[in-house]
Amino acid sequence: MTVEVRPASEFEDVRALLGPKSPQANVCWCLSYRIPSKLNRELRGPARGEYVAGLLRSGTPLGVLAHEDGEPVGWAAVAPRADTSFVRNRKIPHVDDLPVWSLWCIRVRPGHRGKGLSHALIAGAVEYARAQGAPAVEAYPLDNGDARVDLTMAYPGLRKNFERAGFTHAADTTSVLAGHPRVLMRLDLRRRHGRPG
Repeated sequence: MTVEVRPASEFEDVRALLGPKSPQANVCWCLSYRIPSKLNRELRGPARGEYVAGLLRSGTPLGVLAHEDGEPVGWAAVAPRADTSFVRNRKIPHVDDLPVWSLWCIRVRPGHRGKGLSHALIAGAVEYARAQGAPAVEAYPLDNGDARVDLTMAYPGLRKNFERAGFTHAADTTSVLAGHPRVLMRLDLRRRHGRPG
């Protein structure tokens, strides 16, 4: 198995991970934290995919994709927090005024889970943010301890996976998802001297 994580740039690859089976379906397309809630409610069916295609054409940082032997099998959303709704989110605090990047969604296709792809996606997202000059990356994973998490609701990732990637607990939040509190984890990229995160 050869896994390569690289910036999301090809619409068809992004659609393979985020798009619906039926073009008319109203799936997230990983837009809910990226755009204002009014626009998120207005974009329906195919308009959601078209919006993502436009973002890709404009060069807007959307995230990274993991490819296994050339096939897109995993996704991680990462972008400057200032370009997301986390900049205004009342439940997730701002630790300081650093222009941090947010990593808020990790998705691995069924049939490819249990191979360490979420770890590769976190590392790839961090490297992408670092290459774009991010001083730090934040994530808002579930603090589930040893409790099982419904895979549909595990999209923010799990605290232990971010700890394994070198992130540290920066703050508690008042956000709860699937019965689990979310915590703010941060990886400072300024003190790493170019070493992998």
